[in-house]
Amino acid sequence: MLEQQLMKIQKDDGFIGALDQSGGSTPKVLQQYGVSDDEYSNNDEMFTKIHEMRTRIMTNPNFDGDRILGAILFEDTINRKIGNKGVAEFLWEDKRIVPFLKVDKGLATEANGVQLMKPIADLDPLLARAKQHNVFGTKMRSVIKTADALGIQAIVDQQFEIGLHIVSAGLIPIIEPEVDIHCSQKAEAEALLKTAVLNHLNRLNSSQKVMLKLTLPEADNFYSECIEHPNVLRVVALSGGYSLKEATERLTRNKGIIASFSRALAEGLFAQQTEEEYSTTLNKSIETIFQASKT
Repeated sequence: MLEQQLMKIQKDDGFIGALDQSGGSTPKVLQQYGVSDDEYSNNDEMFTKIHEMRTRIMTNPNFDGDRILGAILFEDTINRKIGNKGVAEFLWEDKRIVPFLKVDKGLATEANGVQLMKPIADLDPLLARAKQHNVFGTKMRSVIKTADALGIQAIVDQQFEIGLHIVSAGLIPIIEPEVDIHCSQKAEAEALLKTAVLNHLNRLNSSQKVMLKLTLPEADNFYSECIEHPNVLRVVALSGGYSLKEATERLTRNKGIIASFSRALAEGLFAQQTEEEYSTTLNKSIETIFQASKT
């Protein structure tokens, strides 16, 4: 199974759906989906509402392994079920979509123009639980706000330190040092980021494989060296707040990068839509992202 998942992620056409909104971002996501905050009264009810939203996406016939390579899940999600199966098991067994797990615990306070990840105190048991659910890999996000060399180096150091721990546990980490799309020195930040990432990649041994999740760059094909690096299984792009239209236009111009969209994937989906309206909207978004990811 692991070999099948590896080949799918590495070789097939398609993209990765990000369904990993955390507790902090969930209220806004639900509001955009048409679920107001007076429809739940505590975190348990909120997470049930977001699971209903995710389940509607994952069980839709258009959300399948023909166009979608993988899906990133929130920690709460792998404890839940779709029908009589765990969510991760459902994705792989029923949809042939490779499951990933978000493992970070959110962002620390900004320092040196970046937000590092908060400590992940329960990482080892979380990784063990992921493997029990046949999860293939992980994702962890930190954010670059300014072109500060010290801050960016700290972000990349932390990402690779934890990433290599994840590799040693038998999972593939998606390393995600996001550059904020509103950064006033975005191109300069991307240059510093690429240098720091390549330096770390060049220190890996041949068995240490990672994926990269990066903000769509200002200069087209800027990350080609990362795409071609032998230790990188795949480079994926986050939508980062860009609309679906702008995100896919930028993606099309960057050869070899595939999408890993969250907000852009769910754009235009509402709880109140009929199944026909919902399916039509989701199918259109999936096809748009799929075609942009094939370039």
